[in-house]
Amino acid sequence: MKQDSLIIVRGGGDLGSGVVFRLVSAGYRVVVLEAERPTVVRRKVSFAQAVFDGRASVEEIPSLSITLEELETTSIGFWDPESAAGQPISVVVDPEGRSLSILSPDVVVDARMAKRNLGADISDAPLTIGLGPGFEAGRDVDLVIETNRGHRLGRVIRSGCAEPDTGVPGAVLGVTEERIVRSPANGPFQSTRQIGDLVEAGDRLGEVGGRAVVARTGGLIRGLVSDGVELREGQKSGDIDPRGDRIDPATVSDKALAIGGGVLEALLSRGFLPGR
Repeated sequence: MKQDSLIIVRGGGDLGSGVVFRLVSAGYRVVVLEAERPTVVRRKVSFAQAVFDGRASVEEIPSLSITLEELETTSIGFWDPESAAGQPISVVVDPEGRSLSILSPDVVVDARMAKRNLGADISDAPLTIGLGPGFEAGRDVDLVIETNRGHRLGRVIRSGCAEPDTGVPGAVLGVTEERIVRSPANGPFQSTRQIGDLVEAGDRLGEVGGRAVVARTGGLIRGLVSDGVELREGQKSGDIDPRGDRIDPATVSDKALAIGGGVLEALLSRGFLPGR
């Protein structure tokens, strides 16, 4: 058993943040590593937004962007959601993972959702966990968590791989690909609408390279990338939920909570315990 375990989560998008939300709520100390300009869509539930704004909160759990130099002198503490007190989650721009040697974490969770291994190694920590396809349990990482919607969502995989990426978003009210907003060109994104707005198919959401970014279905804007983020033609830049105002874009999704539960199971099954 290892008490007071320190966890590094590589990737602060909505799924990685769901993992952080579960772990912090259970009393773990967590640090998030991110890219310099993360292409994060569901910004209301992503700790990665701290890279742009300096601070970000996910369901009242706060985070603070700090530098690698500051990390070396920072004591990583806890945040207690019940008392709303403690130390905010540290978000560090560190795509190369230099923080691993600085902090010597007990667990590393690769939540970058790249559908391939971006350099995670089973030797990065005493316990390594990969989310979704791109990892093989026992080779790239110790354990893999299933991220594909369905009966196995959130399962801990101890040997082998997660289900392959289908390339098709999960259906919401029968809508799949059309609910994804994609860039019409290469260039920086500039929005004209906000997360939480209700839109109809064909509505303009912003522009990239002078070309309009439009909604392909009606519903509520659940996510949009930050202004100024460089996009490639066809790249995902937003997410529209056809359920409309029945959903809250500022709450962690059922999918993210299920994956976070899988990571929590993995930690406890290997004896890595919280400290609060």
